[in-house]
Amino acid sequence: MGTFEFDGEKYKSASKHQKEWGNDLISEFSFKGNEAVLDLGCGDGVLTEQLALLVPQGKALGIDASIQMIETAEQICRSNLTFAHMDINKLNFENEFDLIFSNAALHWVKDHKQLLKNAYKALKAHGKILWDFGGLGNCATFIDIIQRKILDEQYSKYFTDYEWPWFLPSKEQYTEFISTVGFSSCTIRYLNQDRHFSNASDIVGWVDQPCLVPFIKYIPQKLKETFRQEVIEEMLKKTRQPDGTYFEIFRRIRICAQK
Repeated sequence: MGTFEFDGEKYKSASKHQKEWGNDLISEFSFKGNEAVLDLGCGDGVLTEQLALLVPQGKALGIDASIQMIETAEQICRSNLTFAHMDINKLNFENEFDLIFSNAALHWVKDHKQLLKNAYKALKAHGKILWDFGGLGNCATFIDIIQRKILDEQYSKYFTDYEWPWFLPSKEQYTEFISTVGFSSCTIRYLNQDRHFSNASDIVGWVDQPCLVPFIKYIPQKLKETFRQEVIEEMLKKTRQPDGTYFEIFRRIRICAQK
């Protein structure tokens, strides 16, 4: 999972739809109240805190590869809640968690075969993973714009050693991955979560955090704002609807699997 320059406070204000998905995801698990929960890619920690509140006799650990996100998350204080700066690719727990949760984060992880093996190892007997992340076709408008932009003559020379940041699998591809791990049961869904942003400010905030983060780092300082403005102007043009909202395609992979 690449470590990019996220801004935890800006992400908190720009991630309304991610929080909505997370709340919906949490509702799919029946908590007893004593579970040990791991939140992969916890971001600003808001959802991790909700998980901690649901396990008053248990514990919740949130991990993220971004130190900025962890610094924001650590402003939340609860006795059964902790956060750690950790790369998900280096997950190394064994028989520790009843639930491994993740919302809107795992499309940043490239090697999901290894991730699934590590998660399986980290679960207690009969423990579950409950994950939601970007799938095939996710953020289609932004991806089309950014792929063309980084090939633009003005910017392409800055992306010679660039690696695409996201893994967006199909349901069929992920079904194949998970079938090799050994889970006793598994449900995988491909969800349409298309969204209308209510105004330009909302979609610009989302483009800034997190969409542009893995791209803007390659651009020289003197061109960063120009690059940003060009992407944002095209996004606003392509996504604006007659009613004044801004539409983007969101397609999700949602997984519940039990050890």
